[in-house]
Amino acid sequence: MSNFAFGTYRISDYNPQHIESLKEAIASGITMIDTSSNYMDGGAERAIALAFRSFDEYEKNAVEIVSKYGYIQNTNMLRHQENPFDDVVEYSPDCYHSISKTFMQHQLSESLKRLERTSLDCYLIHNPEYYILDAINKEMDKDAMLDVMYQRLYDAFVGLEEEVTKGRIGSYGISSNSFSKSHKDADFLPYEDLLTLAQNAADSVGNSKHSFTTLQLPINILEQEGLKCAAWAKKNGLRVLVNRPLNAEYKGQMFRLAEYDESKDYYHHLNELLDVCDNETLRPMFNLFEELDSNKHKFGWVGDFDQFLYGQILPHLKTVLENIDEQNRETMLNFIDMFFVEYRKMVAHECANNTKRQLKEKFMSCYSTLQECALRFLLEQKDIDTILVGMRKPTYVHEVLSYKD
Repeated sequence: MSNFAFGTYRISDYNPQHIESLKEAIASGITMIDTSSNYMDGGAERAIALAFRSFDEYEKNAVEIVSKYGYIQNTNMLRHQENPFDDVVEYSPDCYHSISKTFMQHQLSESLKRLERTSLDCYLIHNPEYYILDAINKEMDKDAMLDVMYQRLYDAFVGLEEEVTKGRIGSYGISSNSFSKSHKDADFLPYEDLLTLAQNAADSVGNSKHSFTTLQLPINILEQEGLKCAAWAKKNGLRVLVNRPLNAEYKGQMFRLAEYDESKDYYHHLNELLDVCDNETLRPMFNLFEELDSNKHKFGWVGDFDQFLYGQILPHLKTVLENIDEQNRETMLNFIDMFFVEYRKMVAHECANNTKRQLKEKFMSCYSTLQECALRFLLEQKDIDTILVGMRKPTYVHEVLSYKD
């Protein structure tokens, strides 16, 4: 049976609840924490370090830390603009990518500083298929594209084998969304030759045996193509870590495979906010909140709301708030903040109801919550070693661990 690990995709060192969740997970027996240099721009790694300060060396050593590198965003993007990194793929204006040896060395050093450690148990290349995606956009020949991809991976493996020799990492591997694609998909990343590349890299460094140990990929009850990769990995002595167990893409839509209670305080905060905005100056905000209330059931999944909030709602509110004095602006921000906390809960609740309706046939034999059925499906897969779950509240830690009982 698989084990659960703590995934830190949205964990921040500025959120005390996230730190407490990490502490609770460690105290409850979680033996792996998965993170990455780009999660919250390094904030996830800093949060892990803060949580570990509460434990002794024996307890710390019982937990494996897996981190990743590859993304050039936020702080890394600023550094790249001042002193460019090597072999960079400029995928989009706000997302560059590199798996070069020099970038890996830099990122590993930075991660070790944030994690307050001298070594990492396992270090993964994070989504190297960005090169493939970029090559597809440039209409590059497939065979030539894969030749370059394999060369890039080999060079990265050489660097990682060197880090194993130095003792800064125990082993390495790849985390790739493309491992879950069909072999027919243009952006599928072939995995059958990875062990040969790793052994060749080990030979060039002088290591008798390679230290390629781990594959990480998305698998969930709706996206099962990755089980083929998992079966290959287990057959070849690799371990399999699964991410996105509760965020699934199906028939072109994203679904959150979890149920949420309806907010008990939502209408109180909505009415309070509407009362405050019921004047000529704030009429645009009054209309906006009324419209949001009417449309809270129309989001495909809660991630759609998050994008809408940061991309459109908050910029609009900022423009309106610039027209009122500072003291009233602070008051309004408090009302708005409390409203959106409860509004997001309502959106999550409505999305869960929509998910249950749309996926009724998929969950026909499910007699528990969506999240329990989804996680139990993964627990029963013989080729999966570890399931990475985001547990941003201590109560989530206990809920997830209860599914193994």
